[in-house]
Amino acid sequence: MERILEDGMVTKKEKGDLNRLLQNVTTAPKTPATQPPLLAASVADLVVTPTPKASHYIIVKLEQGTREWLEWRHKGIGASDAPAVMGENPWKTAAQLLCEKRGRAARESVQNAAMARGTILEPEARRRYISRTGKDVQPACLQSMEHEWLRASVDGLTNSGDVVVEIKCGESVYRNTSQSGCVPDYYYGQLQHILAVTGLQSLDFWCYLPRLPDLLVPVKRDNNYIERLLNLEFQFWKDVLRSA
Repeated sequence: MERILEDGMVTKKEKGDLNRLLQNVTTAPKTPATQPPLLAASVADLVVTPTPKASHYIIVKLEQGTREWLEWRHKGIGASDAPAVMGENPWKTAAQLLCEKRGRAARESVQNAAMARGTILEPEARRRYISRTGKDVQPACLQSMEHEWLRASVDGLTNSGDVVVEIKCGESVYRNTSQSGCVPDYYYGQLQHILAVTGLQSLDFWCYLPRLPDLLVPVKRDNNYIERLLNLEFQFWKDVLRSA
């Protein structure tokens, strides 16, 4: 396994070797599971990011917004879950999130008008970010190599894995960010969660609304916060598994 993943690329022959290895593992005596299995049926469904960050995460080939993506997100803790776990989400408590995770994944993502507008504007916002910064980013679904339940659906990641961007297109977040020059507190956990998954030292917070100046706020990694975040998320995920 280490030999195959060393260069960050998986060839066709190596995929076959890895699939045979997985088949041997699945036929071995089973031990009590502490975490739900990956959704991927084989290594061919996963792509190891070809960057120095490959030891931190894998890229799962899923399209955000699809049923398969909703199932994958439900079977772990995503970046948007982090504020609720930390008690910093004004719209959802940790108890409410726990009930959601203990239930079945929603077949459709319920969006209000503001969320739907943000989804529509995101591609244009990403193009504006690329044009302004020169950083070519694309959406990606990331899963931690250390903690299988630790996941993030990022709005933009470079091929080299050295830049990640979180995009917001809401009027409220734009207004708060433009007035303070800082990220709203209720998004801080989401951003630090992304940095925990990627292992990066900073990310770009990008606010976009048509006909208004673009807002770019760099956010640095906060190791003390991440330590508290991961401890709480680990305990939260154990609570989810108790009902599994």
